[in-house]
Amino acid sequence: MNTHLQIAIQAAIEAGEAIMEIYQKDFEVEFKADDSPLTEADQKANRFIMRYLDKTEFPIISEENKQTDYQERKNWTSCWIVDPLDGTKEFIKKNGEFTVNIALVHQQKTTLGVIYVPATKVLYYADASTELAQKVQLVKPVFDMDFIQKNAEAIQPKEHANNLRIVGSRSHMNEDTTNFIDSLTTNKKIEVVSKGSSLKFCLVADGDADIYPRFAPTMEWDTAAGQAICKAVGLQVIDQKTGKEMLYNRENLLNNYFMVSNQK
Repeated sequence: MNTHLQIAIQAAIEAGEAIMEIYQKDFEVEFKADDSPLTEADQKANRFIMRYLDKTEFPIISEENKQTDYQERKNWTSCWIVDPLDGTKEFIKKNGEFTVNIALVHQQKTTLGVIYVPATKVLYYADASTELAQKVQLVKPVFDMDFIQKNAEAIQPKEHANNLRIVGSRSHMNEDTTNFIDSLTTNKKIEVVSKGSSLKFCLVADGDADIYPRFAPTMEWDTAAGQAICKAVGLQVIDQKTGKEMLYNRENLLNNYFMVSNQK
């Protein structure tokens, strides 16, 4: 397995364990300037991840780090993109649908992706360059590469004969998404699958959903790892403004609306 992918997996698992220590007790919630919630878990997970990624040769974009000026970033050939705790609202609600996201980007395109679900100890990881995309159910929240490689299963998209499954956000369903669903022309029964955080990407990549339309704001760290996993199974994350694969390390880290679909 790619060495950088192993580093990202270890960082994600350890960050997830740090998150769960806080999840299982009472914690305070702060709010950022954009009114998005922030907890001790976001910051603690970020510190764990930085211990690993800082030792690599690549610079880092993380939601919880001070952002590097674009005049410097634009010269980066590769970089890590990290969301230490994606789905903070789900974390606060204690519904388990939050993740640790770590991705490696090269020439603005996702190459490696790790999504770890601390509450269930399910790990998704992918190397888009070799089309490796797997998931594994951990027994203990510890990094054990032998266990991971022996027990991991390949993931792949798959269609249902009778149902068209649309992923909707657990906390961000809006009128644009509802209008999109209403506009679909299909003989299949439309089923809306609600899910929080980057798990929405995993649903499509693993065959549990068919389309993930996103008509609400996201940042690069919300999507990079999920896009790498989708890319490894042959799916594209299409920027709805450009009509092309969504790119990263842009001047504006706010994503355009996008679409993931397994429909031909």
